[in-house]
Amino acid sequence: MTSVLGSPGCKHWRRARSAHVGRPQPVYAVVEASDARRPELRRQLLEMWVDVTNSGGAVGFTAPADVSAVASTLDAALDRVAAGTDLLGILRQNGSAVGMAFLVDGGSALRRHWRTILRLMVRPEIQGRGAGRLLIEGLHRTAAGLGLEQLMLTTRDGTGVEAFYERFGYIIVGRHPRAIRLAPGDDRDELILIFRL
Repeated sequence: MTSVLGSPGCKHWRRARSAHVGRPQPVYAVVEASDARRPELRRQLLEMWVDVTNSGGAVGFTAPADVSAVASTLDAALDRVAAGTDLLGILRQNGSAVGMAFLVDGGSALRRHWRTILRLMVRPEIQGRGAGRLLIEGLHRTAAGLGLEQLMLTTRDGTGVEAFYERFGYIIVGRHPRAIRLAPGDDRDELILIFRL
């Protein structure tokens, strides 16, 4: 199953729980490599990714989401988790995955002290309720437990999402001009952010 890192005994969980009394709060967990290919988990993650994309989320695709392309990308990422190369952190609520992010290994001994966060997202209907905070704090705990020194992530310029990450201590260290092509003639910069653990 999953290893719960944001359980009721954690002070962060208690604080988040009191913020929305009466509503079950998501709980952070790390998916074990042996569970990464479970069909129900895959179905939930794929549905979430498509829904986030279709609601305007900048998670690697544009609306309307090409479900087969999202599925192919998800399957490749889950294969890396199943192989033990990458980690998958999720938020669970009422037994379903409602948030996810991958901690991706750089593939080099020279980069073992940091990882990249990819595809961080929460279901559209729970955005703005603290779920993103629970997910990012869970990822930070996971990274610290691995002995990592820093995390990197990228965002699409023009979304304003970098402000969310800056609240947690991420700093913009670079900009890749016109790195993301949404459509012919519609290029966006990619912002590079790091967080020191």
